[in-house]
Amino acid sequence: MTSQPHRYELAQVNIARLLAPLDSPRLADFTAALDPVNALAEGADGFVWRLKTEDGDATAVRVFDDDWLIVNMSVWRDPQALLHFVYDTAHREVLKRRREWFAKETEAMVALWWVPAGQRPTVADAEERLRSLRTHGPTPDAFTLREILPAPVAATAAD
Repeated sequence: MTSQPHRYELAQVNIARLLAPLDSPRLADFTAALDPVNALAEGADGFVWRLKTEDGDATAVRVFDDDWLIVNMSVWRDPQALLHFVYDTAHREVLKRRREWFAKETEAMVALWWVPAGQRPTVADAEERLRSLRTHGPTPDAFTLREILPAPVAATAAD
């Protein structure tokens, strides 16, 4: 007899280097879009969880001890749900404007990985996954939207 397979969910982190302070006129359109886009994510089919403070977003959360980096981290039911949200909703319009608000990337700023259902990643987990992707490229530990790797195969009781 085999045990039920462990169910996995897709964690994602993306970070960005601000070109100006969050409260500057340059980032006004970005900050105005935060609440509506976050609400859109939370209402999306397949959305599970997102990192946020009591302010409702994660702009106060530090990553890599850098005040100019902002972080977004979430968990989704599967890659299709995440891809739909990223590219087929109003999020896409905000994404198109990222060069107005954020520095051009010179290294991996987005990483995905599988987590057991119910597990919530930490900022330390996200930093580790980004480092892994930057050092080793896509692996089961950290991969990209362009190269989504399958969820781990669950062990059976016989294993």
